[in-house]
Amino acid sequence: MTEITWFRSHFQDAMPMLAPPHQVADYLDDHPSWFKRCAQPMGVLPIGRTGYALRLGRFGALGYEVEPQIGLDLLPQDQRVYRICTIPVPDYQPQGYEVDFQAQLALVEAATVDLWDTRLIDKLGLPAQLTLVDWHLDLTVGVQFPAFIRALPAGLIHTTGEGLLRQIVKQISRRLTRKVQEDFHRSQGLSFPRLPRPHHPSQEQRPAEGALSPASDERAPSQSD
Repeated sequence: MTEITWFRSHFQDAMPMLAPPHQVADYLDDHPSWFKRCAQPMGVLPIGRTGYALRLGRFGALGYEVEPQIGLDLLPQDQRVYRICTIPVPDYQPQGYEVDFQAQLALVEAATVDLWDTRLIDKLGLPAQLTLVDWHLDLTVGVQFPAFIRALPAGLIHTTGEGLLRQIVKQISRRLTRKVQEDFHRSQGLSFPRLPRPHHPSQEQRPAEGALSPASDERAPSQSD
C-alpha cells in the first residue's frame, strides 16, 4: 500500500450576521433551501436528510492533480451550536486522497459597539445587537503521492500538501461561508454593507493561515462522533 502523507490544520473565524440569533438559526436549520445555491459552482447532491456530496473541482501542484469529492453532514443544532462532519459519499471511492472535515459553528449574540467603532456603526446604521457565527474548522488531508513526488525533498512535499489544503479550505470554507452570509441577508431583506473584520477574541487567537502539521501514517485519521 502506498504511504499516505497527512496534513492537519485548524482554522477559525467569526462571521457577522445583522440579525438576532433566533433568526439566523431559523435560516441555518433550513439548509435544504440554501445549501445547493450557496455551494455553486461546486456540484452538490443530497445524501439522506442532512448530508451533501460536493464535487470540489480540480486541484494540483507539481504536476500532481486530484478531483476530490467530499461528503458533509450538517448535523441538527444543539443549543445554537452546529457541527459539520465528513461522511462517505455513496458509490464513490476516493483515489489517492482522503479528507476529514470537522467544523463547529456557534451563534453568539454580540453588541455591535463591542465589534466596531461607534462612528462606523452610526455611518452604516448598524443594529445595536447582532449575531456572530463563530466557526472552527479542523481539517485533515491525506494524500497518496506518486513516486515522482515522494522522491522530492520533504520541504517540497510539504509545500505541495499545503497548497492542496489551502485550495480546499478556500473552496469549501471561505467561499461557502461568504455566500451563506450574503444569501442570509438577501433572503431576509436585510442590507449588508461591506464591514471591516470585527474586534473579536477568536480573531486574536487565530493561528497563522496555512500553519500545518504534516505526518505520515498508513492509517486513516480518527473521526469524531
